[in-house]
Amino acid sequence: MYDTIALTTDARGVATLTLNRPDKHNAMSGEMIGELTAAAAALAEDKSVRVVVLTGAGTSFCAGGDLGWMRSQRDMDAPTRASEAGKLAAMLGALNTLPQPLIGRIQGNAFGGGVGMACVCDVAIGIDGLKMGLTETRLGLIPATIGPYVLARMGEGRARRVFMSARLFEAREAVDLGILSRCVAPEALDEAVEAEVIPYLSCAPGAVAAAKKLARDLGPRIDQQVVDRTIAALSERWQTEEADEGISAFFDKRKPRWSA
Repeated sequence: MYDTIALTTDARGVATLTLNRPDKHNAMSGEMIGELTAAAAALAEDKSVRVVVLTGAGTSFCAGGDLGWMRSQRDMDAPTRASEAGKLAAMLGALNTLPQPLIGRIQGNAFGGGVGMACVCDVAIGIDGLKMGLTETRLGLIPATIGPYVLARMGEGRARRVFMSARLFEAREAVDLGILSRCVAPEALDEAVEAEVIPYLSCAPGAVAAAKKLARDLGPRIDQQVVDRTIAALSERWQTEEADEGISAFFDKRKPRWSA
């Protein structure tokens, strides 16, 4: 059914949604974004699903945007580029508004949009030694469409420590920043995820969904107006000389002009 993701559900109603491009470090392509959006819609309607676990195949959780997808965006006109950003925003929104609890099983590195995906999880557990980073500014871009979810999870003060610098950080700092709830040894990851799953199986599914919706309603506002603002900000950024230089330097395997 899917080419870039995998979706399975066990007898308890625990669904596992897996980013399944291990050879590409689960980088997000346009196809993956579309499949994740469709899978989230299907899960939201499936009353037999009690909990959703989000993870990645292979050694990385998600390396951010796929290189080919990014290259194609560089050559798009502004309206088409905004449409692509809108698809990413819609996918993040679909995961964020799942009625079921979403538990992140972060088994490897996460950069850019991968950090955003960790931040839409209700709980995210990572392994010791993994690296994360909001790396967009190295390319002359900004972490725009993921921004509302990053800020909602981390809070402005903590987010500003890493939101603009593109600095990489490890799992223990990700816990301190609020992205991960905790980090564990790789061999303990499945047990830690299971410990998050089990309590929900004793809860009324409708009450869980209502409580999650209330938490979102009481938290930072992430509505269409906010999403549209992030899309516009990213679209404007793509049209700058810095973005052109940053993307060109990346594909040319050289340092951009501003690099020290």
